[in-house]
Amino acid sequence: MSLETLQTLFKRDLLRLKFEIESYKEEASLWKVDHTITNSAGNLCLHLVGNLNALIGVPFGKTDYKRDREAEFSLKNVHRSVLIKQIDATILTVEKSLETINEADLKNDSPIVSSKTEVTTVDYYLTHLALHLSYHLGQINYHRRFFE
Repeated sequence: MSLETLQTLFKRDLLRLKFEIESYKEEASLWKVDHTITNSAGNLCLHLVGNLNALIGVPFGKTDYKRDREAEFSLKNVHRSVLIKQIDATILTVEKSLETINEADLKNDSPIVSSKTEVTTVDYYLTHLALHLSYHLGQINYHRRFFE
């Protein structure tokens, strides 16, 4: 996948994430769960922001972001405006971080080694993260339609 395509997909899906969070009619619905849906949209949003800041911002943008993955799933009732600010900041971080990469870098070894995936190159790594974003974005869309 080309760097331009990856940049476009991350921006598109982060803007869709913002749209989904803004589209909840009742802010409290962001945090609803039941016996079949165990992750709230609010927690999935926090997870995506944490994931992209830690796995794109830190290695490529050289940010000093400190991830608290446990809090991504344990925090509750974070105000929607805070989520939106975090998404906006993540958009900027991802954009600036991806600008530090050139097409040739995509074939380099990934800066992150994971025991869960066969991450090998920067291209694979970034594609994996884009798909992860898209997967959870779909869950948030379903969550919104289910609970509202």
